[in-house]
Amino acid sequence: MPRTRRPLSGHPVMITGAASGIGRGLAQLLSRRGSPVAIADIDESGLKQTAAGLSGRVFTRVLDVRDADDQLAFAAEVREWLTAPLAAVFNNAGVAVSSSVLDAVPEDDEWLRRINFDGVVNGTRAFLPILVEQDSGVIVNTSSVYGLAGMPYQSAYCAAKFAVRGFTDSLRQELRGTGVSAVTVHPGGITTNIARNARIRKDPEGLGRTHEQMAAQFEAITMTSPEKAAEIICLGVERVKARILVGPDAYLFDVLTRVAPTHYFDVIAVLQRRLEARAKSGATV
Repeated sequence: MPRTRRPLSGHPVMITGAASGIGRGLAQLLSRRGSPVAIADIDESGLKQTAAGLSGRVFTRVLDVRDADDQLAFAAEVREWLTAPLAAVFNNAGVAVSSSVLDAVPEDDEWLRRINFDGVVNGTRAFLPILVEQDSGVIVNTSSVYGLAGMPYQSAYCAAKFAVRGFTDSLRQELRGTGVSAVTVHPGGITTNIARNARIRKDPEGLGRTHEQMAAQFEAITMTSPEKAAEIICLGVERVKARILVGPDAYLFDVLTRVAPTHYFDVIAVLQRRLEARAKSGATV
């Protein structure tokens, strides 16, 4: 009989990208629910802030997810730290780049790819042996709605997030018949620092906006807080979902790419302009 519930509360988990955003939200939520949490991020200061706000058992590690060897070392450390089977591995770290394909800086695209895709692969390969050995647990890899739809000026980000989606879907099929599973998460617009920390050389649309202005514009139309995103993700994992859509905009992207696979951006662009206009006027979205 198929499983109808996969408990997370009270069980150990590992989370990358835990210094802020969704990663911090997951750590806070699961710690409150009694889960020991192993958290990692390259941002040591933010990681310490996250750890300071957790009420339960916590293991912290400064980690560059691009480093496959260090991911293996981290997994070995977590294995030693565990006192119970590892329930979930959240490969969540991510960054952003905004540029046209014509003006793309290869070094920026490579930086993004190595974090957003290679980091997920490295984390999966490092922790999967632990889950396979115990024959339980779940790999939870963060893609994006931009892993469902190609968006202008987001070619590097979309490519990496589509890759996470394909990688995780393939892994899920490989794990059929075992006690281990794989889940893809597709967040919509989440109110995090990802836009402010993005690499943007110039306004890709040629409108002369500053980095700060573009970040503020993104944040004005986000629909979901990191805390709400964490709740949705944990509920989806516990309900044994293979794919988790986070936020109303994620559901919109999913529907549009199915019913209008080559024209979805026409609709998205109109809705985005309306959201931006409402945000400028101070209206409630």
